[in-house]
Amino acid sequence: MKKTEMVLEGQPKPLLWVATPQRLIAIDMSKLKINHYEDASKLKINHYESRDFEIHSLPVFRMLNLVENEFPFGMRFFIRDSKLYMVGGEKPRRGASPKLYRHLKSVGHDESFGDRGLSPYVYVLDLTGLDSSTDLDLLKHHTSMLAAKPTPIVEEIEGKIYVLSGTPSQSYCLLPTPTFEVYDPLIEQWKPLDQPPFYREGCSNCQEFEVIDHSVLGTTIYVLTFNLMDEFYHYYSYNVNDGNWKFLGESEDKLPVPYHFTPMFTGKFVPGYNDIYIFFLGDIPYAALIPSNDRSPTRYQALNEVDGALYHRQVASYSGLVVQLGEHEMCIMKPGSVQAKEGSLRPCHIILYMATFKVEKLLHSSSSAQDRGLKLLRTADASDVSQTSSHHDNDVQDIRAPFLSITCLSKGFYYLDEWGPEASYICSAFFHQLVDP
Repeated sequence: MKKTEMVLEGQPKPLLWVATPQRLIAIDMSKLKINHYEDASKLKINHYESRDFEIHSLPVFRMLNLVENEFPFGMRFFIRDSKLYMVGGEKPRRGASPKLYRHLKSVGHDESFGDRGLSPYVYVLDLTGLDSSTDLDLLKHHTSMLAAKPTPIVEEIEGKIYVLSGTPSQSYCLLPTPTFEVYDPLIEQWKPLDQPPFYREGCSNCQEFEVIDHSVLGTTIYVLTFNLMDEFYHYYSYNVNDGNWKFLGESEDKLPVPYHFTPMFTGKFVPGYNDIYIFFLGDIPYAALIPSNDRSPTRYQALNEVDGALYHRQVASYSGLVVQLGEHEMCIMKPGSVQAKEGSLRPCHIILYMATFKVEKLLHSSSSAQDRGLKLLRTADASDVSQTSSHHDNDVQDIRAPFLSITCLSKGFYYLDEWGPEASYICSAFFHQLVDP
């Protein structure tokens, strides 16, 4: 039995499963509520007072410290058929101080594990019948990947699981091959895929490229890398149907998809609406109404109802995450750090801003609006996108008008570091409805 940290008792609930580099956390979404905050940017107070706002404890149903229980650091996961699968990662060396785990680079690998400390293993947790007294036992799956994958990219596309090696924490570490493979759950087999252009055969160049981010649109995976030699960002794509990698250039302006679908703009479609896409533009959550034809512009709406004035509070924010919940329901998550109050034992706290909300199209919403419209600049602030309606004599709806009604279900700031030192990063997050056995 693995040591499991019991945080809150309770009946089975709708759960949001979240993996940080060190922990697997199940958040009891039935206990989330709306917390109200004044907009610190509008208050005439000094720099430090604006940090003095209430931060709550996450309503955690279950939590497992992965590193303390001898699992790899930085695993990614997916949920399929009521089972949670965690893959890849890196095994820290034993005996290191927990304070060092915030940044694995300063810890080093346990080279007796996997492939020189890199994990090819798959761990599985059966979510069927899980309750508040069941131990979170991650069991090693009977199949392993063909090669170890540090900080992997994991995506399910058309029923198959695609896993791409990310950048290892140790710059001198050579990546095992294949760096890209696919798992077919129906036959429970892994298959190697073509080597990405940014990982040469033998993977001796993992010091040359860093995988920065990725996105998925349909059957195509888009990958953003940074070339440490020429100091340029490079874009690549891989289509699962033809199995080919393509170099797309060094600028997002030349990509064959709208910018909100490209890497660095984390987003998801709203369940039940195949034309509403929720994404982060910098620190601001937005909705995009995708046109039904190429002649119409994409319409945008800032989600001020769930923004929460997070970024006016001297919070250093990091990469956000958008999670699909039930029908027409979504969740946004944004980790960050905030300076602790004077006299605190820690100089800063790792926190999480999280909001859940329901999306409903307004009756006049149309993805075939007139072409006279709104163009959202990549560097735009939320104030650049007007949400004011303007009706014209021809009764055509102004594309600057809001096209969604947003009902906030919960929002608030929560501690991530109350169980020990933590990295301000969310590796994966999925919603799963826990059913009573």
